[in-house]
Amino acid sequence: MGAHLYVHVRAPVLSSCSMSGRFLVLLLIVSIIHLVKGSDSQTLIKFKESLINGDKLTTWIPTKSPCDNNKNNTANWEGLLCTNGSVSGIKLDNKALGGNIDTDMLSELSSLVSISFNNNNLKGAFPDFGMLDGIREILLSNNKFSSEIPANAFKGLKWLEKIDLANNNLIGQIPASLTTLPKLKELMLQGNEFEGGIPNFAPGRLTVANFANNHFRGEIPEGLQHFPASQFSGTELCGPPLGECKKKTTSTVMIIIIAWVVATAVAAMIFAVAILCRRNHQEIPVKILNNGSVVLASSGYFSRQDKGGTSDHNGNKADLSLNLTFLVDDEERFDLADLLKASASVLGSGMFGSSYKTAIAGGKVMVVKRFKQMNNVGKEEFYEHMKRLSRLTHPNIQPIVAFYYNKDEKLLVSNYVDNISLAFHLHRNQSDETQSPNWPTRLKIVKGVARGLQHLYVKLPSLIVPHGHLKSSNVLLTKNYEPLLTDYALVPVTNPEHARDLMMAYKSPEYNQLGRISKRTDIWCLGILILEIMTGKIPVYTLHQSKGNDTEITDFINSVAEQESDIDMFDKAMTGFDKSNEGEMIKLLKIGLSCCEKDSKKRMDIKQVLERIEEVKEKDGPDEDFQSAYSSELDKQSVTGLSDDLNN
Repeated sequence: MGAHLYVHVRAPVLSSCSMSGRFLVLLLIVSIIHLVKGSDSQTLIKFKESLINGDKLTTWIPTKSPCDNNKNNTANWEGLLCTNGSVSGIKLDNKALGGNIDTDMLSELSSLVSISFNNNNLKGAFPDFGMLDGIREILLSNNKFSSEIPANAFKGLKWLEKIDLANNNLIGQIPASLTTLPKLKELMLQGNEFEGGIPNFAPGRLTVANFANNHFRGEIPEGLQHFPASQFSGTELCGPPLGECKKKTTSTVMIIIIAWVVATAVAAMIFAVAILCRRNHQEIPVKILNNGSVVLASSGYFSRQDKGGTSDHNGNKADLSLNLTFLVDDEERFDLADLLKASASVLGSGMFGSSYKTAIAGGKVMVVKRFKQMNNVGKEEFYEHMKRLSRLTHPNIQPIVAFYYNKDEKLLVSNYVDNISLAFHLHRNQSDETQSPNWPTRLKIVKGVARGLQHLYVKLPSLIVPHGHLKSSNVLLTKNYEPLLTDYALVPVTNPEHARDLMMAYKSPEYNQLGRISKRTDIWCLGILILEIMTGKIPVYTLHQSKGNDTEITDFINSVAEQESDIDMFDKAMTGFDKSNEGEMIKLLKIGLSCCEKDSKKRMDIKQVLERIEEVKEKDGPDEDFQSAYSSELDKQSVTGLSDDLNN
């Protein structure tokens, strides 16, 4: 009985202690959280007081927490970025702030990964960022820092991805510790007083870099020679992509004589070229014949058209010096005159370029794409870029057979593909007798596109966006529905303003929000393409040559996300599936949505994307009857009536 009584008496005591203990633990946790939040607040208040004009930060007050502890990561103070209730970023651009940056204080912000003080009046010695071991971005452009940066200033910052120190007054040499940063991708140093040589960075490591308008001299390191010449202008550097490094030559008198001779020769050449250009303007106009076909004829160099609408082969002969440059060794050779004199069908015409289907001698059918907005680089850089593209060999990439370079316009020549573009198959008006691509075919297309895109990433590591214009009208299909990527890697040679207005990469969230594209922008484009393939829907502006808007693409993605597990979301015209493979279809749809993450850093890389896509199974085998019926129907149709929007 005593023992029994002991149990009944002690049990409430144990329960009471347990409850009290839990309350104390809970109270302790709340106190710690409050202490951490208070610590961030106190640190930022001290940092504000250390700045000149810091009193302009009127929302930075101790009575309110810098961040709300909610899932929305809401900041209560202006210029802050919050993650899980803690300060992860400080963005105080254009605030007229002066003084220096006290990194001792900032090191107390345990979650800080990004600081941005662009366009202020900060000055003095360069801050010691070595204690901010988790920092990813340091953006200090357009300030008044004027010191030398210590050689080890960035040592140990293994997460640092972006540095922008443009347009300050920094002196001395580039700190060697920059070359040791494993994740550094963007380095902007233009508009300073740096001197000496540029240290060598590992090839392909930097995706964005600018060294212009400094006192650098010497040869540009091999790991940086892929950047445009403009990124080294205003310096005394030499070597690719600038002129060759030359040895010091003879006397001043000899230099003056040589300079005079060269100037005279150049003047004579300019005069001669001006006369020739007046006689023979080298633009390649398109002439429409009476029978509705077209001829790519040059008014001066190539045969003219008579009033009857046929080629006057007895007229002016082609200037054979204007040959095509071939990129494929085993391709049958033909010259520019063969292309320009042959009649052609218009496949598409838009602001980005025009496409023509033309049959040369012997019956070989080619596609000629004509671009007028491709003047971002000079002739040598253009030739070098085309040579780089010639090394791309992959079953899901359409090779460029040959090209023609002219200052005002360019021609890219490739083999004609019978089965037209993916956009045509997805968006043409379907008749009762034809079928849209079925589920196994669409999965095959997605896998082929992803494989081709990965190859571009691997072979073109120096390009921020190895494709840049990935959309359904730039995916051709063979007779076996194997996809071929076209119009890839054109961003470096396309006029920037034209690229920004029309190319898919510049429709991305990161460009709309930050004004820049990233290594994972093409992943976003792939995600949009997957959603299009699976739903049969697409934002209108991706089919048109126009700027479009961010709201439209966001609405499209959100509409898919809201119904991602609903079978009604899939294209009504798609066949070849039942309940046994609905799960695989939804899996692919979700992969597409994950590629469309608004934050580019949260997107998978191309290797991860391809691995996940390869895991998706058909369940049902390919429908040979469908393939046969679909191909037969296409053979009956003429490709000349394709929509311009679907072919450019």
